[in-house]
Amino acid sequence: MRYRQLGRTGLSISEIGLGAEWLERHSAADVKAVVERSEEYGINILDCWMSEPNVRSNIGAAIAGHREKWVIQGHIGSTWLDGQYVRTRELEKVKDAFQDLLSRLQTNYIDLGMIHFVDEAAEFYKIMQGEFIEYVRELKQNGTIRHIGLSTHNPDVAKLAALSGEIEMILFSLNPAFDMLPASEDINDLFKEHYNVELRGIAPEREELYQICERENVGITVMKGYAGGRLFSPENSPFGVALTPVQCLHYALTRPAVTSVMVGCRTPEEVDAAVAYETATEDQKDYATVLANAPYHAYSGQCTYCGHCAPCPSYIDIAMVNKLYDLAIMQEEIPASIHAHYHGLSANASDCISCAACETRCPFGVSIVERMGKTVQIFA
Repeated sequence: MRYRQLGRTGLSISEIGLGAEWLERHSAADVKAVVERSEEYGINILDCWMSEPNVRSNIGAAIAGHREKWVIQGHIGSTWLDGQYVRTRELEKVKDAFQDLLSRLQTNYIDLGMIHFVDEAAEFYKIMQGEFIEYVRELKQNGTIRHIGLSTHNPDVAKLAALSGEIEMILFSLNPAFDMLPASEDINDLFKEHYNVELRGIAPEREELYQICERENVGITVMKGYAGGRLFSPENSPFGVALTPVQCLHYALTRPAVTSVMVGCRTPEEVDAAVAYETATEDQKDYATVLANAPYHAYSGQCTYCGHCAPCPSYIDIAMVNKLYDLAIMQEEIPASIHAHYHGLSANASDCISCAACETRCPFGVSIVERMGKTVQIFA
């Protein structure tokens, strides 16, 4: 296992991490097996955003006696209310949930105290100017958390965090599908010939984010590195070709400032598949050739989250709604985090007025209005 320094935290963490989300609804024995296999490989970072009591207790039991081997990303603001996950900024509920996390993980400290998912700039400012951040600072001052982190899916929020001077690392959603955008930054040039032939490049705001994090020495740990498994089949991939887990991992780990990818694992075998990256050949890691040779028009009818559909008269972040829709339909049951993220948007698919202006700007012919209707149904 190779290790990297997580920004200015000084922590040395494995470049393959354990994302524990998929351990929900699994037995204590199953959780222990995954944790033990991870330890055998030298994985030393674990993300626990989930508020469900049993999974927290099962993880705590699995790491009991060797807590010091793990760097834990523990989330502040992820709560369990009335039998379900809720993201909240209500301080009393936040405090109770965080104390519950400490108790169930059988620890008196969390290495990375994560301000739990913040996807809007207005909310970021509210947190950083109010009682929430004061509580987080208090936790750090008394050693209950060692470093302050933040989780987000929005590069604009991530940039604010990276430039804040106080957020030391970021948990960010990153994979080839989320990053791709036409090479031109001018949406008025959508229908130039090259747009109808091939798409290349990374969204400029994401590229800027990675560069800022590198410059400010703010480490990035990655969530959704596989795009919920969508990239593993040509039918579901927006590129029209399949990528392997190793290629997805290499893509993420070659972005500036990225330190580790939190891989969601339900079984020891899934840990094996992720750690295969450590011994993979350069040919096995090569995602660039696969993407460069993807079929022309591979994106036709598929949302690549490029944002060219904007602006929306109802202020819907169409790309984000489509991203959450795609993540949701990959699962038999919509994960609580995806559900909460969708309903936390300032405007969502239910606000669509079916004007279809977005469809005239989409270079890939996505039936956006139809997707909005489907999104309303699945998130009802």
